[in-house]
Amino acid sequence: MTPLQLLLPFLSLPFFLLCGATTSNQIPKHHVIYMGSSSSNGNGRVLGAEDAAESTYLQMLSSIIPSHEIERISIIHKYNHAFRGFSAMLTETEASILSGHDDVVSIFPDSILELHTTRSWDFLESESGRLPSNKYQRGLSSDVIIGMIDTGIWPESSSFNDEGIGAVPSRWKGVCMEGSDFRKSNCNRKLIGARYYNVPWTRDGNQSSLARTKGSPRDSVGHGTHTASIAAGVQVLNASYYGLALGTAKGGLPSARIACYKACSDVGCSGATILKAIDDAIRDGVDIISISIGISSLFQSDYLNDPIAIGAFHAEQMGVMVICSGGNDGPDPYTIVNTAPWIFTVAASNIDRDFQSNIVLGNGKNFTGSAINFSNLTRSRTYPLVFGKDVAGYYTPVSEARNCYPGSLDPKKVVGKIVVCVDDDPAVSRKIKKLVVEDAKAKGLILIDEAEKSVPFDSGIFPYTEVGNIAGFQILQYINSTKNPTATILPTVDVPRYRPAPAVAYFSSRGPAELTENILKPDIMAPGVAILAAVAPKNETGTVPNGKKPSTFSIKSGTSMACPHVTGAAAFIKSVHRRWTSSMIKSALMTTATVFNNMKKPLTNSSNTFANPHEVGVGEINPLKALSPGLVFETTTENYLEFLCYYGYPEKNIRSMSNTKFVCPKISIDELISNVNYPSISISKLHRHQPAKTIQRTATNVAALNSTYIAKVHAPVGLIVKVLPEKLVFAEGVRRVSFQVSFYGKKAPRGYNFGTITWFDGRHSVRTVFSVNVE
Repeated sequence: MTPLQLLLPFLSLPFFLLCGATTSNQIPKHHVIYMGSSSSNGNGRVLGAEDAAESTYLQMLSSIIPSHEIERISIIHKYNHAFRGFSAMLTETEASILSGHDDVVSIFPDSILELHTTRSWDFLESESGRLPSNKYQRGLSSDVIIGMIDTGIWPESSSFNDEGIGAVPSRWKGVCMEGSDFRKSNCNRKLIGARYYNVPWTRDGNQSSLARTKGSPRDSVGHGTHTASIAAGVQVLNASYYGLALGTAKGGLPSARIACYKACSDVGCSGATILKAIDDAIRDGVDIISISIGISSLFQSDYLNDPIAIGAFHAEQMGVMVICSGGNDGPDPYTIVNTAPWIFTVAASNIDRDFQSNIVLGNGKNFTGSAINFSNLTRSRTYPLVFGKDVAGYYTPVSEARNCYPGSLDPKKVVGKIVVCVDDDPAVSRKIKKLVVEDAKAKGLILIDEAEKSVPFDSGIFPYTEVGNIAGFQILQYINSTKNPTATILPTVDVPRYRPAPAVAYFSSRGPAELTENILKPDIMAPGVAILAAVAPKNETGTVPNGKKPSTFSIKSGTSMACPHVTGAAAFIKSVHRRWTSSMIKSALMTTATVFNNMKKPLTNSSNTFANPHEVGVGEINPLKALSPGLVFETTTENYLEFLCYYGYPEKNIRSMSNTKFVCPKISIDELISNVNYPSISISKLHRHQPAKTIQRTATNVAALNSTYIAKVHAPVGLIVKVLPEKLVFAEGVRRVSFQVSFYGKKAPRGYNFGTITWFDGRHSVRTVFSVNVE
């Protein structure tokens, strides 16, 4: 293709776009140029195709970038395997011009995405009503390969020992990249692959150069090691975090193989790099991709401008399942991210273990606090107790001092005392409050925070604990009524058999999804609060108790931790049902999810009220039960293409994405998204004075032949829900049967109504959650 041919698509563009205008538009920034499905469609490398593609990309750049900036005519990332495209440094004007090219589906600036950051698996197994079977685990396939896109990995961790694991699967095509502190020998039969990437770095707000992420796949943050060991770490006896959470640590499928793709650092993750990592993981031969990363809920992009959504679509197209964390921006609604229907989106819950650090006041009263601290304080001595507002610095507003803002406290009034702070302003995190008080030479910190007290904060050796409003009020009352109030903060102890559990974490992002409310998100919930797993050992000041070596395990919270639990569960199912597709595994986990806690009551949230599907999805994962779901709802690539039509994307772009001559349905409107064959049902608008709305689903039998399922509807008062037929008969030779569900809301309360449709055959219980917004 000649430079003139490349320019032809641009000649109809307005003159001001071709010439450029403002100085701000001339600042080159990292952009992703997405060009749809790969011509090889995943069937292997076409000889010479990659070289030809790179030549085409360079010609495209040279046609729009001025000759005196020839250094910018270079490609940062190439996407060649599952999909086509590249990333490069472009000005806004150049990106606008290039967006008019016939082969370009979308162009978007590279965004910085956020990291969504043992007993948990035992808890899941015990709540399933069955005891785990080591003999059964040993019989599972060890050929499942999990791709972890994260901050890298600490290969020396005992969680990645390959003792007793067989040879690397012959289908594996990945590599073990070397770096300054990482050798090929760091990979083994467990950790079979490791990659890292060139990523843009930022100076004065402008992406202006390239750097390797620490020049190695090694994890210097700890996040990637933690998530990988949750998903597939081998059993490690006597694992603990300096004695806390002592027990056997293990992943969801200890026999699975791990491939790590280091796309992130401690400051975040480049979207363009994540897209490259997904492309590499598909090419390398992974079965499942786990991504505990996402864009901020405040800056969500549509599906064709979202690197994770684009990469996940093509992964799904090629039979690779993608599981993502839903974000930590809860408890507000419309905060859930990674919501494309081809992504398995995960919310976070607690488990039946708590970490408590108690407060003893000078008058002898005790209060139970929540924290992870290795304080050396004891009951035998108490220290002066003060409220932040009473030790404010000069000219500091009381509102700032009571919240322990940076610079708000007078060190002379704080030194040697235990300070009480509140959390009126969420802009100042617990970590910052702790640093403010610690820097002022205080003896400890008591934080009053009703919401966050359910998620223990790790303060290292600094005495810290957190209480709710009721206990906090009593502590402040004691301070105000006592001439010389005193207190002490005791070191943390772990409390087993905590109830209620599971409960949705306060931080877990909530639905409905911002882009469309006709797909229920999140999909499912899994443990994500105070999870013990492997980490990169750190010897930072104030983190390691006296006389101890840096721990190789740590306790972390976030949907980042929930996501690999679902990854491990999916790998577990894949190891038994090797021929099941991604959507079959997803459906099996969703229709068998747990909806009751360990008190045999419905799931609750952090406010101790009943949780709804916009908080927990369909419920908590139940991996053992999901092995035999009875029926599944298969969502095909064609279903996803129809979804893109209904969402409003041009047919031309959808054809580019699928590398087919796909034709959109004649009627393609947003409300038809509800008809996509998904394991749950969501209707964004049901008008009270209109006829019933009918939704169709097709169930696939994966159990015994000649089975009959009968429907049972559980709907809120006023919402009329009917299923036709009420009986699904799978006679010999019949594998799939369709049914319709009609919703009529004339007498239903306005707003979202939630319920379930459950199919029974005497052995299996197949549960579909519905969410209907009545207007």
